[in-house]
Amino acid sequence: MCVKVFDLQCAGGHAFEGWFSSEGDYQDQLDRGLLTCPLCSATDVARVPSAPRLNLRRQTAPARTKQKGDEQPPAEADEGTGPPAALQATWLKALRRIVAQTEDVGQQFPEEARRMHYGETRERGIRGQATAQQTRELLEEGISVMPLPDGFKDTLQ
Repeated sequence: MCVKVFDLQCAGGHAFEGWFSSEGDYQDQLDRGLLTCPLCSATDVARVPSAPRLNLRRQTAPARTKQKGDEQPPAEADEGTGPPAALQATWLKALRRIVAQTEDVGQQFPEEARRMHYGETRERGIRGQATAQQTRELLEEGISVMPLPDGFKDTLQ
């Protein structure tokens, strides 16, 4: 599955990425109020301009002869191992761990989170779907939840 990554920003100025199956998927989620800032849960989210990312293999540059006055070797081309690549790898590792260590309760997520919070069932790691309104209600009740990008599970395979 192909995933589109858009740079987003909430009204509070927090920048984050959104992962979508298509431009239409992004627009649909935006229209339905499903996009929320992962830092402050704001629903006033907008797409911001971004540069496309191209992962190109480094090609060997032709040998360069040392010129008089050269004090340092030429800089190596970025192989995608800098901080953005490392951050993405760490994020994907964390998402894989979440999937491996949680139970998918699907649409029952809000009810199951409440049952655990109020001691009606054993506590365990769960994940599932909740609307923006349901998420706000859970947070207002003091139930900690963490929104994940829609379709994140597909990017882990």
